Amino acid sequence: MPTIKELNDLVIQVRRDILRQVHKVNSGHPGGSLGCTEFFVALYQELMDRKKEFDMDGKGEDLFFLSNGHISPVFYSVLARSGYFPVEELNTFRLLDSRLQGHPTTHEGLPGIRVASGSLGQGISVAIGAAETKKLNKDSHLIYTLCGDGELQEGQNWEAIMYAAGNNIDNLIVTIDLNGQQIDGSTQNVLPLGNVKEKFEAFGWEVVIINKGNDLESILDGMKTAKKKTGNGKPICVLLHTVMGHGVDFMMHTHAWHGKAPNDEQLENALAQNPETLGDY
Repeated sequence: MPTIKELNDLVIQVRRDILRQVHKVNSGHPGGSLGCTEFFVALYQELMDRKKEFDMDGKGEDLFFLSNGHISPVFYSVLARSGYFPVEELNTFRLLDSRLQGHPTTHEGLPGIRVASGSLGQGISVAIGAAETKKLNKDSHLIYTLCGDGELQEGQNWEAIMYAAGNNIDNLIVTIDLNGQQIDGSTQNVLPLGNVKEKFEAFGWEVVIINKGNDLESILDGMKTAKKKTGNGKPICVLLHTVMGHGVDFMMHTHAWHGKAPNDEQLENALAQNPETLGDY
């Protein structure tokens, strides 16, 4: 297992990857990507039981599905730096004919991507289907998915949440990125979510809270707690409190960087706050 220092070094490098990807094409979503960097690094470097070679059937390993597909920059970076495809391919982000489109797609066969995600609200439903497949195949591995908090404003989520509890989908861990921001403002101003913990519990889920969602040790502790709660008849929800734009001071705590690329000067400033650790692509 990598040390905390090694994981934190990777976090810094992934942040650089995110910034450089969206800057190069002047397009993409840095805010949520930066906020979820620690989560992705923890998930792929320590938490998930992954096979060395990627295949689409996913038998005999844990699976992850990204629901809020617009944060593809962090997903692509962590996949590349976890060995799924060459790091140099990050240079092709959002270019024509690239395998690394703005939202993850499957038709180009990018290793690590099992479902196209861009239309919000569908990830939990997909994850439930995969979790039920694991049960039918008597495969004891887990299904993970990540959703945005603003994404919970989509009604399909609540149908899926009700279904998962009603059918004892207890090999499923759904993480909600609670950064309080979405494309048009704060979630409180756009459409208040109320008490998300109480809502999931009312629907019959177990809930784990990670208050320090940009701290690797807190994430690892919280997610390991969530894993221990699986197999007991209830699906698991992890409420991950993150800061949008974390690691770049002028991008933090604001929806303004939800889908905005830094200019040359802003990129230089942001990269200076995240010194190179493992080598750029």
